[in-house]
Amino acid sequence: MENKEALIALNMIENVGPVRLRQLLQTFGEPKAILQATSPELQRVHGIGIDTAEAIATWESRVDLQGELRRLRDYGCTVITQADEDYPPLLRQIYDPPIVLYVRGTLQPRDKNSVALVGSRQNTPYGIETARRFGYQLAYLGVTVVSGGARGIDTAAHQGALRSGGRTIAVLGTGINLVFPPENASLYDQISSQGAVITQFPFNRPADKQSFPIRNRIVAGMTLGTVVVEANLSSGALITANFATDYGRQVFAVPGRIDSPRSKGCHELIKKGAKLCEGAEDILSEFEYLFPRSNRPDTPEQPSLLPALELTPHEQAVFSILGAAESPVDEVIRRSGLPASTVSVALLALEMKRLVRQLPGKLFRRADEARTSQ
Repeated sequence: MENKEALIALNMIENVGPVRLRQLLQTFGEPKAILQATSPELQRVHGIGIDTAEAIATWESRVDLQGELRRLRDYGCTVITQADEDYPPLLRQIYDPPIVLYVRGTLQPRDKNSVALVGSRQNTPYGIETARRFGYQLAYLGVTVVSGGARGIDTAAHQGALRSGGRTIAVLGTGINLVFPPENASLYDQISSQGAVITQFPFNRPADKQSFPIRNRIVAGMTLGTVVVEANLSSGALITANFATDYGRQVFAVPGRIDSPRSKGCHELIKKGAKLCEGAEDILSEFEYLFPRSNRPDTPEQPSLLPALELTPHEQAVFSILGAAESPVDEVIRRSGLPASTVSVALLALEMKRLVRQLPGKLFRRADEARTSQ
């Protein structure tokens, strides 16, 4: 038996979580040795009671490991552990990182630059529009958008990221073969082809009240920060925000109407110190290092590693309109002939590339040092 197979089996045993596994590994050294231990040997480990020791010692009668491996092959997904390079690096840093992650799609090194967009299943049109816009803008700029695949804000965040052509990851509170909610089946297919659908739960594990908080800790643990778009005071999104705070990650909250119950959770987070978030620029200003110096114009202190920046056609169209004089955003939209949402994303991208400066009153002009491959 390989150690990865042993970890899959241990993950399927009830009450053997990441913390107990860490205690067991300190005694037995490797996962397959844990499965070979007797109940008395296991009970000598701190935190391992009789029931857990018996469950591990008799694992072959409780766990269908071969069936699980067969389901992995049939379903076309993989399992990664902390020993694998593509295990999310930020997730390794939390107190209780998942023993294994089931992955449908691919995890990539650039996913380390990820932000969580979460919110309530019960939402308003304002919340849905905001989540889609943020998801689009962040993914367009190279940030991986992570959410929980649930109805409402989660779904909108994934949809926005997909529309931009960027990457998004859905973290499930079920086994990877279960679609919850059912109407998101096609969405999960799109996400797995443009990012990944992941879970720590074995096949056929249904959702319950415990699985969603477990899922939420992964969402917060694998990301640089968590943005709560819209949430009432009982929303699970606040659990994700609390995990992010515990992990020392940045928390953002989008304000809403003062008389809307759907905004009460966000306002409460702001009162407690979350950063008020009105746009993607508020998020990205906290993570400027997401944009390598090689993608910035030359400065006297740091020459660029690239001779010039490459712009998308929309960015080029917007950039060509701007000059040293200030231009209102409405004028840029009119002169470009592009939709307002497209101009907004292009301007944000140009700001992040240090080619355009935004001035008070939604006025824009070229940065003094702006230079591109025109």
